[in-house]
Amino acid sequence: MSSGFNTDVHVDDQVLHVQTEDRGPHHRFIDTTVYQNGRVFHRRSSSYEQFAVSAGFSEDALRHLVEEQHRVVIEDLRAGPLAAEVAAAVEKAKQTGGIQVQLLNPGSWLSAGNVSLDLEILRRADRQPQAGIQVEATIEGALRDTRHRGTSDDAGRVRIQFPLPPLGKGDLALVILARSDAAKDEIRFTMRSRSKAPASGSVPGS
Repeated sequence: MSSGFNTDVHVDDQVLHVQTEDRGPHHRFIDTTVYQNGRVFHRRSSSYEQFAVSAGFSEDALRHLVEEQHRVVIEDLRAGPLAAEVAAAVEKAKQTGGIQVQLLNPGSWLSAGNVSLDLEILRRADRQPQAGIQVEATIEGALRDTRHRGTSDDAGRVRIQFPLPPLGKGDLALVILARSDAAKDEIRFTMRSRSKAPASGSVPGS
């Protein structure tokens, strides 16, 4: 992946994370994902296959395409057709029963090769913290499938820490699963390829 952009966008009382990236020479697509706390609300993908074999192609021109798609999605979120779509998705998530897991440090969960996840588990119906929820985190696409676990305290909080494992060459994602006897919730943050420094989706991210 040769280039990417990450921006936090305020829409009414929501903070959404917009991540746009080039998926690289073997997958000539520009992908944009809109997250909130790791939950995906919108995806947009465009191919640049024809442009890549044209005389006008260059790394600078590709970076401009990535930046332009990123800018258009942000504008659509603030005042365009995506604003209503995301607002409806947020409201639906609030009304859905069960539990919700949130990553409280999406911009800083990875530092110096170590993962540190500050998580909160809430009941969807009334946003109250939930104690005793089992939480599991893993890096999807790592060379070793290792899972790290914790349990939420009385404030609904749990911290999970572990060294970043060796990464594979394909698509990578931080996956967090919260589970009780009656409900579960999962969020994921796309990461960059191994040749780039991983970032959150949120997207962190990549």
